[in-house]
Amino acid sequence: MIDFANFYQLIAKNRLSHWLHTLPAQLHAWQHDNLHGDLPRWNRALNKLPMLAPGNVELKSRVEVGGMDSLNEGERKKTESLLRQFMPWRKGPFHVHGIHIDTEWRSDWKWDRVLPHISPLQGRYVLDVGCGSGYHLWRMVGEGAKLAVGIDPSPLFLCQFEAIRHFMDNDQRAHLLPLGIQELPDLRAFDTVFSMGVLYHRKSPIEHIEQLRNQLKDDGELVLETLVVDGDENQVLMPSDRYGKMRNVWFLPSSAALTRWVERCGFTEVRIVDENMTSTDEQRRTDWMINESLSDYLDPHNPALTVEGYPAPKRAVLIARKAKD
Repeated sequence: MIDFANFYQLIAKNRLSHWLHTLPAQLHAWQHDNLHGDLPRWNRALNKLPMLAPGNVELKSRVEVGGMDSLNEGERKKTESLLRQFMPWRKGPFHVHGIHIDTEWRSDWKWDRVLPHISPLQGRYVLDVGCGSGYHLWRMVGEGAKLAVGIDPSPLFLCQFEAIRHFMDNDQRAHLLPLGIQELPDLRAFDTVFSMGVLYHRKSPIEHIEQLRNQLKDDGELVLETLVVDGDENQVLMPSDRYGKMRNVWFLPSSAALTRWVERCGFTEVRIVDENMTSTDEQRRTDWMINESLSDYLDPHNPALTVEGYPAPKRAVLIARKAKD
């Protein structure tokens, strides 16, 4: 069973120690609630992964551990079969001892768009909200983060993260906790907080921005990436039902409206640093994610629109600094 004792020991001696007032009870309740369902099966697969020296570990330009010569063909097939038990793999890609986990998203492309604009992560405490499989946590570690903490309530994402960490010799610089941001106390401890691909899933985007602010120390940096639409500061799209076949999409602001929201929530130096139309090369069906993907969500006759007739996905990256309380 996945346990979090190493994380408790780690934060007991750093600036996150006050989190221990609430965190162990929350994660104990999570473990109890997941005694049934898929988690026990995924845990068994984790326990069967081979013990290997990590060998070469590359986190700066990609997430890669080991090489082709680490496993013989039979061992590689067995390991790949175990890793496939954690499908669908959505965020990546990963290269593990010669196995290419070709995920639905090219999360490395997003990182390439974000990285040039953020403050250097060297020595920083970083929080990644809605981190998925934890791909970006490893890239944050690759940039020198002292501690990268991801939160995402999905048990599958936790198991995917733990599978990769298993091959990283149980690296303790990155941790994933199966929590939503609404379950976090106001820690006010992180130097940088990322929220990428989350805001449009929140019924109250202003509340989400405030929750992000409450995790940052004074002068900390917010990195917010979300779906946007064209228009001025008064333009916001609220789908009548689904957007790109997704039920849980609530608000898609213009970049100007998003900037105003963030400024109203107590941030300064707010700026949009990137806008990008999501392509079917960046998000697509693969051998590791065989369900529907972006091409199925777009109008087959006009890819500038979703199947519902809304503007196709465009993502903006916003960076801001927390004003002092």
